[in-house]
Amino acid sequence: MKKGIYILPNSLTMCGLFCGFYAILMALKGNYVHSAWGILIANIFDGLDGWVARLTNSTTKFGIELDSLSDLVAFGAAPAVLVYSWALEPFGRLGVGASFLLVMCGALRLARYNVQMGTTESKAFSGIPIPGSGTVIASLVLFHFEWFGGDPGRNYFIIILAVLLAVLMVSTIKFHGLKEFDLKKRKPFGILVAIGVAIVLIFMYPETIIFVFSISYVFSGLIESIYTLRRKKIKGNEA
Repeated sequence: MKKGIYILPNSLTMCGLFCGFYAILMALKGNYVHSAWGILIANIFDGLDGWVARLTNSTTKFGIELDSLSDLVAFGAAPAVLVYSWALEPFGRLGVGASFLLVMCGALRLARYNVQMGTTESKAFSGIPIPGSGTVIASLVLFHFEWFGGDPGRNYFIIILAVLLAVLMVSTIKFHGLKEFDLKKRKPFGILVAIGVAIVLIFMYPETIIFVFSISYVFSGLIESIYTLRRKKIKGNEA
C-alpha cells in the first residue's frame, strides 16, 4: 500500500460497486427495471477490471480483495434486495430467509474462491460464480416485466430459484467460464458467426435473450454434473 495502487483496474471495480449500490437504491424505491439493469451493467465492469489488470500486469492483492467486496454488493446484496422487494416480501419470514441465503452463500462462495485461487480451483468454477447468480435474478426481473408485467404475486418458482442459486454457489458443481477459452488461439469460423448472432439477438430482445442465456448457464452445469455422475456410476458397475 505504501507504493500506491493501480488506478485504472480499481476504478473499474469501483464503477461496478456503484452499479450495485445504484441497484439497491432503485429496488428500495420500487424501480425494479432500473435496479436489474444496474446489476447487469455491473457485469461489464466486473469483466473489464480483471481483463485490464491482466493486460497491464497490475493484478494485486488489494485489487482482488476490492473486487470481491464489489461483487458481494453488486451480485449478492443487490440481487437479494431486488428479489425480496419485487417478489419475496409476500412470503414473510420465508422470503427474508431466501433473500439472505443469496447474500450469505455469495459471501461464502467469494471467500472460498479467494482461498482456492491458484491452488485447487481449476479453470472451471467450483459452484456457480456470484455474478452468474446475480445475472439470473436481474434478467428474471426484466423477462417477467417484458412478458407478464410487474407484479409476480406469490410466485413459488421465484423463491425456489433463489434458494437453488444460493445452494449452487456453495456447491462443488463445475461451471465453465470465459477464462477456459484461449482467445489468442485461432477458433472455428462458426464461433464468430455464433457470437455475431448472439449480439444481434441481445440487441433486438435483450430482456428475453439475457434471461435465456443466464438460465441456460445454470442448467448446463446441472446437466453436465448429472451426466458425469452417470458415467462414473456406469464405469463403476463395469469394473
